[in-house]
Amino acid sequence: MDKNALKKFAVWARTELIARTSLRAQRCAITPASTPAPGTDSIDGRVLSPAERRQLQALIRRITANGFKQTIEEAAYTWFNRFIALRYMEANSCLPSHVRIFTDGNGRFKPQILAEASHVQIDGLDTAKVFALKEADRDEELFRYLLITQCNALSPILPGMFQKIEDWTELLLPDRLLEPDNVPAKMAEMIPEDDWHEVQVIGWLYQYYNTELKNQVFADLKRNIKIDRNTIPPATQLFTPDWIVRYMVQNSLGRLWLEGHPNADLQSSWQYYIPEAQQTPGVLSRLQAVRRELSALNPEDIRCIDPCCGSGHILAAMFDVLVQIYGTCGYSIREAVRLIVAQNIWGLDIDDRAAQLAYFTVMMKAREYDRRFFERAVQPNIYAIHETNSYDMDTMNYLMTAFVDAKEYGSILRIEARDYSRLRDDLKRNSTRELALWQPEGIAETDHLARQAEALSQKYHVVATNPPYMGSSGMGAKLGNFVRRNYPDSKSDLFAAFIERGNDMLLPYGYNCMVTMQSWMFLSSFEKMRIKMMKTKTITCLMHMENMVMGIAFGTAVTVLRNASMPKYRGTYNYVKLADIQDGEPREFPVPGNRFAQVCADDFAKIPGAPVAYWVSGNMLAAFGHQMLGDICPVRKGMDTGNNERFLRLWHEVESGKFSFGMSGQSVKWFPYDKGGEFRKWYGNKYYVVNYENDGYELEQSPANLRSRQLYFHTHITWSALTA
Repeated sequence: MDKNALKKFAVWARTELIARTSLRAQRCAITPASTPAPGTDSIDGRVLSPAERRQLQALIRRITANGFKQTIEEAAYTWFNRFIALRYMEANSCLPSHVRIFTDGNGRFKPQILAEASHVQIDGLDTAKVFALKEADRDEELFRYLLITQCNALSPILPGMFQKIEDWTELLLPDRLLEPDNVPAKMAEMIPEDDWHEVQVIGWLYQYYNTELKNQVFADLKRNIKIDRNTIPPATQLFTPDWIVRYMVQNSLGRLWLEGHPNADLQSSWQYYIPEAQQTPGVLSRLQAVRRELSALNPEDIRCIDPCCGSGHILAAMFDVLVQIYGTCGYSIREAVRLIVAQNIWGLDIDDRAAQLAYFTVMMKAREYDRRFFERAVQPNIYAIHETNSYDMDTMNYLMTAFVDAKEYGSILRIEARDYSRLRDDLKRNSTRELALWQPEGIAETDHLARQAEALSQKYHVVATNPPYMGSSGMGAKLGNFVRRNYPDSKSDLFAAFIERGNDMLLPYGYNCMVTMQSWMFLSSFEKMRIKMMKTKTITCLMHMENMVMGIAFGTAVTVLRNASMPKYRGTYNYVKLADIQDGEPREFPVPGNRFAQVCADDFAKIPGAPVAYWVSGNMLAAFGHQMLGDICPVRKGMDTGNNERFLRLWHEVESGKFSFGMSGQSVKWFPYDKGGEFRKWYGNKYYVVNYENDGYELEQSPANLRSRQLYFHTHITWSALTA
């Protein structure tokens, strides 16, 4: 896959679509500063049709509610999503009409649908209008009409991707779509046909589309502009490399199934599966009890969720593994695909466009395995998290208040387990006495809220995701307060809150697998979280990755946690370096020659702060069993001068008679200062003296930090700052 071409196209397409949808808005007399008056029935002397009047009023309402800029951005990405979805479907022969929209059979920008317009069969197509436009050589208008009709025809099949275009988005479809410098032509020209045969192309295009927006968010952060609900998606979206996704799914969902249903052929087909380490007899006995319980699990009973699903990459990998699992149990492909979509996988995301693409990805995976899947009338459990805006507890019931500001919090919201399916049934019947309470949001919206409440409140066998990474300093006020209040042990970063939330969502013995920053493994700010995790969960395997292995400039880790405490369990830990990666994947796996350890996480608690120090030797662990230095004498951080050039000198720079090794006094100015330096095994780095004349009078008048003054001039042991 040519990712450079994907990025170049997506970044350009966003700018181009925003510009062209803005021009379309101007044609409707809409600018950032003004909109037509309500009830307008003509523009520039042209009388609007009834449908156009409805669309215009819907567009005006949208701009009034969300602003011009956000509405144009939404229109641009809506058409981007539809263009790439149609291109993917035509390249993979998924269109019911069997006629390409943008290209010919060789992938060139030469719309087949235009050439065959006279006899193409699309639901809702007005053939008389087609003949009239064709006869008049109005190809641009004809192509626009065919494109919109095709999108509407796909609505019953893929409603999550092609909502019926009888609203304001149709008004903002760009003009001159057949020109060689427009988005459809560039899409065919810049992205090779073969790249459209991989469903991952959708995720990469989504990430690259957000490139400039993401850069702007981080530039704003430097100006102390916090990340809010509108900028969380581009700021935190990160497409996970395919081999890491397979590692995640094979060692969570795959492991869950193999524990209860051993299958050597299935295990050998999973390239990144990590076999269990050798365990003690006591641990083996506990594992055997777990395996007996899991042996009763049927494929259709498995529930998996990606609570931050993005464009659906992890869901697609889950789909592949589930198809294999069903196959070992004798299910037909058709039945397996139906059950996977309807019963096995869930996805949630705060970003509407990401959830739309995840929905599309799952539907395309289903169509890949079952070519007649579109006829099955089965829809996946993929939802963009919606929110409500009412705090009126007296007039709204629990569901309407539970999702206030949900776009800020996403899946870290904890939702009560209730019978939401009963509510949905009542909505369908439209017969409950309490239905009036739900009318302000509309029955369809309430049904959506009930479904997402069900997804957030039920328990799962597998939780697998790449959660958003966001330090507390970047969080807006609402999100920051929510995380501090609800996730006090993991409040330092949003990804850590998601780890805790993932653990909450598990059934007994289920697996929580997340790829996150490595910081939770070592930093003191996550110490309480680590200790709690090691007491209540079990690390089955952890893949630690060097900077840039994920394509980002910091270390990351994939952690697979079992929802059970198993003291003395030996987990498997592997360290992957950037040099191990070739053509986007490890040359070998597990990676040889790097750190590879099978150790018990109980040992981490022997080290102060309980870091996940899987590489520590037995001798070093034994050293931590001895008396600690802090038990013998106080351990403190010393002085910070705040201005070394002013207050420090090398000892040989000081005039004779002005230097003392003794206590501070009136007549001596310079005293020894232990600052550290380069490596010395036993002794050294005695370079500096500090101006401590008159008991540090000048230092006191400066921004210096004179910590632990009561210990100055005492016999001591010192060392420089250490890494984690």
